[in-house]
Amino acid sequence: MEIPYQPVLPENPLPIIIIGAGGIVNDAHLPAYRKAGFEVYGITNRTRSKAQKLADEFQIPHVFDTVEEAVAAAPTNAVYDLTLMPDQFVEVLNKLPDGAPVLIQKPMGDYIEQTKEIFAVCQRKGLKAAINCQLRFAPYVSAARYLIDQGLIGELYDMEVRLTTYTPWEIFPHVMVHERLEIQYHSIHYIDLMRSFLGDPQSVYAKTLRNPYKNLSSSRTTLIFDYGDTLHAVINTNHDHNFGPHNQESFIKWEGTKGAIKAKMGLLLDYPKGVPDKFEYCLLQEGREPEWKTVELEGSWFPDAFIGTMSSLMRYAQGETAILPTSVEDVSKTMAVVESAYSSSDQGGVVINQNIFN
Repeated sequence: MEIPYQPVLPENPLPIIIIGAGGIVNDAHLPAYRKAGFEVYGITNRTRSKAQKLADEFQIPHVFDTVEEAVAAAPTNAVYDLTLMPDQFVEVLNKLPDGAPVLIQKPMGDYIEQTKEIFAVCQRKGLKAAINCQLRFAPYVSAARYLIDQGLIGELYDMEVRLTTYTPWEIFPHVMVHERLEIQYHSIHYIDLMRSFLGDPQSVYAKTLRNPYKNLSSSRTTLIFDYGDTLHAVINTNHDHNFGPHNQESFIKWEGTKGAIKAKMGLLLDYPKGVPDKFEYCLLQEGREPEWKTVELEGSWFPDAFIGTMSSLMRYAQGETAILPTSVEDVSKTMAVVESAYSSSDQGGVVINQNIFN
């Protein structure tokens, strides 16, 4: 079976101005843009030497000392790529030209009040703003979306994300100290992904937990989404499974009335080096035993999914499509689920009535 899964590239790619020069720019943004053939016109960072280092490695022609300099020198049709921490978003967004296309690193704020501020400045300035929720564009996710949209696995009634692995949080020094670590900076990917397939849940049940032997706010989470009495949607993450690769897991699974799909997210096993992904599907046929088929897909979450988020923004900015999948309007709903998940975790479950038989 031929499964289209590669992102649709813009007919006329726009020049990119990158604001920020952290590890994610080196590991994902710039390799993705180079692979897609996108022009990175310039880069700026508070520490110029970091920006200069990336410019030398990826042949970026212009390095700017400030956001103001970058905006003043940018082509009028430039798209801005914000790769900063959320507490810097509003300040930088206010410096961009009104109406400019801008791709903003996730999460859309560290707290819901920050999310509201980011949303407000994007609305006020008329920015064509998207959040870089790039898992939606990973090759195995795009392939699964095609099979589901074609009706090949029937009515979707079960979606699960499971992560049982070991995450070296120390390589993210600015993130690991966050008081809302696991959901806000990791499971948010899966929350956004589930919304993209299933829509907005009626409610959410959640518990996020810390490791008693680590100085982290949280490292394991269970999230259950309420979509009524037939659709089961659950996220289970455990970043503390440091017992070797034998029983580690990292997958997304979709089950429907006519078939099922399972995608192994290899990036998260032995992170950041990763292992190969795996994409499998099973279509039920009357009178036959279920048979799983494996499809080889080119690319992975890093860096290929980053092509998808930037491509969708460029195409939207130029009127090639009327749909911006990860718009601030859409991802603000992901942030509402995140906030509700923390409320659920804080409030706890229903207290058991130990006197029920008395």
